[in-house]
Amino acid sequence: MSLAKLTVEVPDDEYWRKQIKCQYACPVNTDARGYVRAVAQGDFESAYLIARGPNPLASICGRVCGAPCEAACRRGAIDEPVSIRALKRYVTEKFGPESFTKETLKPIELLKRVFSHREKRDCSGSEELHAFQHLLDGLDSGKRDGADVAIIGSGPAGLAVAHDLALLGHRPTVFEMEPIPAGMLAVGIPEYRLPRDLIEAEVEVIRALGVTFVCNTQVGKDISFEEIRSKFSATIISVGAKRSRIIPIPGGDGPGVFGGVEFLRDLSLRNTSTDSVLHGMGKKIVVIGGGNVAYDVSRSVIRQIGYDVSRSALRQSKVGEVHLCCLESVDEMPADDIEILEGHEEGVSLQPSLGPVEILRENGKVCGITFKRCLRVFDESGRFSPKFDDADITTIEADTVIWAIGQQADVSFLHADGDVTINKRGLIETNESTWQTSAPDVFAAGDITYGPRLLIDAVASGKKCARAVHAFLTGKPLGISQDYIHLTIADYSRESDYEKLPRTAVPTLHAEERSTSQTAVVERGYSEMQSMREASRCFDCGVNTIFDSEKCILCGGCADVCPELCLQLVSCDRLQGESTLHVALEDRYGDIDLSEVTAIIKDEEKCIRCALCAQRCPVDAITMERFNFTSCLELGVATK
Repeated sequence: MSLAKLTVEVPDDEYWRKQIKCQYACPVNTDARGYVRAVAQGDFESAYLIARGPNPLASICGRVCGAPCEAACRRGAIDEPVSIRALKRYVTEKFGPESFTKETLKPIELLKRVFSHREKRDCSGSEELHAFQHLLDGLDSGKRDGADVAIIGSGPAGLAVAHDLALLGHRPTVFEMEPIPAGMLAVGIPEYRLPRDLIEAEVEVIRALGVTFVCNTQVGKDISFEEIRSKFSATIISVGAKRSRIIPIPGGDGPGVFGGVEFLRDLSLRNTSTDSVLHGMGKKIVVIGGGNVAYDVSRSVIRQIGYDVSRSALRQSKVGEVHLCCLESVDEMPADDIEILEGHEEGVSLQPSLGPVEILRENGKVCGITFKRCLRVFDESGRFSPKFDDADITTIEADTVIWAIGQQADVSFLHADGDVTINKRGLIETNESTWQTSAPDVFAAGDITYGPRLLIDAVASGKKCARAVHAFLTGKPLGISQDYIHLTIADYSRESDYEKLPRTAVPTLHAEERSTSQTAVVERGYSEMQSMREASRCFDCGVNTIFDSEKCILCGGCADVCPELCLQLVSCDRLQGESTLHVALEDRYGDIDLSEVTAIIKDEEKCIRCALCAQRCPVDAITMERFNFTSCLELGVATK
């Protein structure tokens, strides 16, 4: 009986980059492994400088990033991923702009430290504009050789565009409809997750680069889109998705029904005018939605009710109920597990598998909402296709209903007959490689080009757009040079029992303490000891076991000693893969019967980089080597 075929890859440079899974998963290519290992070694400042290098919003991401790096973390295949985001928060609090006062913060000096540190790093991508750090020296003189560029919207994409364009020598002006910069970061994320002084500190660094912010200015109302285009060499639209989606159901029109995004905005801006959500909010609230925004709304409502009640001697039964109702079952909900858990601790009543049918009213006021039981959300092919049980009806009393089922952008400032094309989804049509719209001088970045995604996706989009705009303005596209090297690690070692350590939970404020305050930060963050312990769980996936076939005697000792059973000795006739495999076998063995040739194969997903195989090898055929790479941006030759 023949044995099953084994699909293998022949490693190349891209293969080794993919092994650093956290960095490969990050849209801006942050070397998470690098800063996590720096934390493990107690080098906290280097950890911050690594985290900040490619990411102008590193401090904000340390609080609210969706952390695709953690989702990709190889440690998660063994037990639980390393708490990468919490470690970033620890080092940004110590060395980021929020660690200074307004009087002591010197943004340009901070950036110079970030850029000068790049040469010390193992793995750095082209997302870092270190090649242009000399531009920082000219900021004091006010000399900028680049063009005037307009940016509409100061959310994460807009801030990233402004940051990188300024570093490239241009003069960005950001138009923001809100009274403060940062867009949805400032008015869409609750303060208990993202403190406002932290946002201000992050924005101040970008402002110091020569970026001008024009707030309280709505394009299409206070200034026309055409006027902006006439005054600037290029215009970037990065307005984000700031309007709530709703489902048109009976009773949905009228007082007592609000959008979740609008509620969070009113709350952030302390808007209690007669037309605000806060002014019209009752005491029995139903929030419809199953994502993180639905929990942001629900948990903020809990706090607002707690705050209002704490100021009043009135104590009524059945007051202060917050129900979160969603189509999905608990297992299907898109909200993060920690949001569901913390929401439950704070008093959010979760009602899963319910679809809204009608909002009930008495004398024009909301008095309840009826739901049908949702039997499924997606069909067999994974498409959104909810199925309901029409006989299973639930009614929940309510005097306020808040929609949190999704967001959409407001591009009403673009005329339907204009030269910027909007697709059927209400998004701006953009060239995927140049970020240009159908109008050559108009670019777009962030959610307006692809729909709502993670904060870090918007940052990545903004950075790419900045490069494209620079190429458009100067005729000098930014090229990329890459260097790869494997370095043998002498005396490789790891922390004691690192593979046995459980994930360290991030300490939080007690539910009773946080439920009456909109500003009390829920996550308290790691201590120094906790951060170093958690960081030591990292497998350091830039380290690889390299096998020298000239020395190997095929004793099998490496496979025998491997605690994760990730090594196998197999005959080469069992191997299958892409053409590179067949070329490699033919080059080495020619016409030799491959059933007579043995190969060592490795399951990278299981390897914990313990080095026991290298220690066991009697002929030193296995070495522990670190894969280093550097991708550098270089100015191209003018094409105009």
